[in-house]
Amino acid sequence: MRDFQQPGRSAVYAQNGICATSHPLAAGVAIDILKRGGNAMDAAIAGAVLLGICEPQMTGIGGDCFVLYSRPGSDEIHALNGSGRAPTAASAASLRAEGLQTIPLQSPHAVTVPGAIDAFCHLSETEGKLGLDAVLAPAIHYADTGVPVAPRVAFDWANDAGTLQGPARDAYLFGGAAPSVGQIFRAPGQAEVLRRIAKDGRDAFYTGEIAEDMVAALAAAGGVHTTDDFAATTCMSTTPVAGDYKGIELVEHPPNGQGATAILMLNILKHFNIAGMDPFGAQRAHIEAEAAKLAYDARNRFIADPDHTSRLDHMLSLETAAELAALIDPNHAMAAAAPISEAVHKDTIYITVVDKDRMAVSLIYSIFHGFGSGIASEKFGILLQNRGAGFTLQEGHANELGGGKRPMHTIIPGMLRREGRVIMPFGVMGGAYQPNGHARFVSNITDFGMEPQAAMDAPRCFSDAGVMKVERGYSDAVRQELADMGHRVEIPETAIGGSQAIRIHGEDLLEGASDPRKDGCALGY
Repeated sequence: MRDFQQPGRSAVYAQNGICATSHPLAAGVAIDILKRGGNAMDAAIAGAVLLGICEPQMTGIGGDCFVLYSRPGSDEIHALNGSGRAPTAASAASLRAEGLQTIPLQSPHAVTVPGAIDAFCHLSETEGKLGLDAVLAPAIHYADTGVPVAPRVAFDWANDAGTLQGPARDAYLFGGAAPSVGQIFRAPGQAEVLRRIAKDGRDAFYTGEIAEDMVAALAAAGGVHTTDDFAATTCMSTTPVAGDYKGIELVEHPPNGQGATAILMLNILKHFNIAGMDPFGAQRAHIEAEAAKLAYDARNRFIADPDHTSRLDHMLSLETAAELAALIDPNHAMAAAAPISEAVHKDTIYITVVDKDRMAVSLIYSIFHGFGSGIASEKFGILLQNRGAGFTLQEGHANELGGGKRPMHTIIPGMLRREGRVIMPFGVMGGAYQPNGHARFVSNITDFGMEPQAAMDAPRCFSDAGVMKVERGYSDAVRQELADMGHRVEIPETAIGGSQAIRIHGEDLLEGASDPRKDGCALGY
């Protein structure tokens, strides 16, 4: 139990349903959907689409999603990959010929076709109860009438506003400036797009006027996308991957998601007595950082479009983890893993819902960097993701940019099982941090017996691109110890990630937790 004389938040307990996400309006809408007879999938989609209006710097209908879910009465976990592909005419060779070594983040070359809407429409039809018109109605309402800008959203908006270009500046800035807390953001163009999707389904987005609007914006910036690329977009059902850590099974998406990286990290950490360390001490932070460097190096080498990935078994093998663990010096930092077209901070939303029938949904939805590519369509103001920056231009690499390929993706929803039973959908936002965040969250629960809320309240650190980012929640003494071990230590300007989780206590009780690093909350009924 937390100390009620210290700042903090209580977990949320309910019996019939809980939603946990990064904005309270979205959590409230999800609960309303459940009360109306919708299931967890209906609620998760309704909340997620609204988050594109509440947090447009983080996500939107021009982005991608990944979903894990279990059906009522079943502990089988299903995975749906809602990530889009590079345009057919995309070519790494042509960009190398221009002298480029990486894909420019704010260029049309970084824009992959958005896959989330196709996934949402598919899931609404196959798993939901209420239908698209009911599920999209709340987002349409708020896009028309407006949403007050929340504190963390305003902070991120100001940091990322420089990304916006052309029509995007008109759609997402207020007189050329980022909004202040409490200003009302409206997106009437997106409201119209959502109305058409509610009426005519995914084809309203991927064909006709809306698709032509997106293609025109990309062509004007020098892109090679076609309306055929948009029309061909389709989500993909996949088989999850999983790994055990001290009796807890971590379930993740397979490539092109980076979930295998979290499993590899935990397999490496098994070789150390993490539970015997100070949870907020330098030794644990150091071992975790070294494990992350090794696991991320494997990620950068092997994770790619599933049609081009051949080393997944190698990443997941216990022998690989043992060999990597042997490379860790308990007292000295090693060099960082080679980066792969990634900046420090990525922007993402996560939402999880469990309903009265114990259907559980773990959904993550993103446009990658803050405001994505910064390119928006002129008529409807659809902001386009820059997920193509997840490709490499390295010739012959499995993740090399190519026409029709899906890039290596950072966003990963998670689920936990114990003894075969689904016990917790959860997610950790924060781009590259996510596998590290999954591993730390699982370790906080298993090694230190933390409740989910305490596990996400706890201070974080992350070794990223040669810099050990250590949140202010750690002591200066810990930072000095890490520096003495050879880490280049910094206090990050932005809090590391965010997280949400729902623990399922059998048939009678649900427990929701929400990260204070975001504006959101858990709500139940």
